Amino acid sequence: QVQLVESGGGLVQAGGSLRLSCSTSAITFRSYTMAWFRQAPGQAREFVAAIAWRGGTYYADFVKGRFTISGDNAKNTVFLQIASLTPEDTAIYYCAARQGWRSGNYGQISTYEHWGQGTQVTVSS
Repeated sequence: QVQLVESGGGLVQAGGSLRLSCSTSAITFRSYTMAWFRQAPGQAREFVAAIAWRGGTYYADFVKGRFTISGDNAKNTVFLQIASLTPEDTAIYYCAARQGWRSGNYGQISTYEHWGQGTQVTVSS
């Protein structure tokens, strides 16, 4: 059974940084596209970033260079580094995975087959 487990969230002051991790099991990491989404209170879930099975990275427009997605194939783990946090970044951050043969539409929620439970990020002003 595929499992995605996020970690690294927490309470941080504005201007700080965090590194979120998503560890995977029961999938061949290199054969999947991994992505991060987030959902703020009362808002729809939105795409943040994705790393494709061939190594390309894709970001939402709002990222503006503050977010970096990366992966460690040996550890089957994907990371999301977030810098210069603002209160608007407060959300539950979810890790998602889909089979690597799918291309494009990295921000389309329905294309992802597996989801983690999420990790809460709270940014105080």
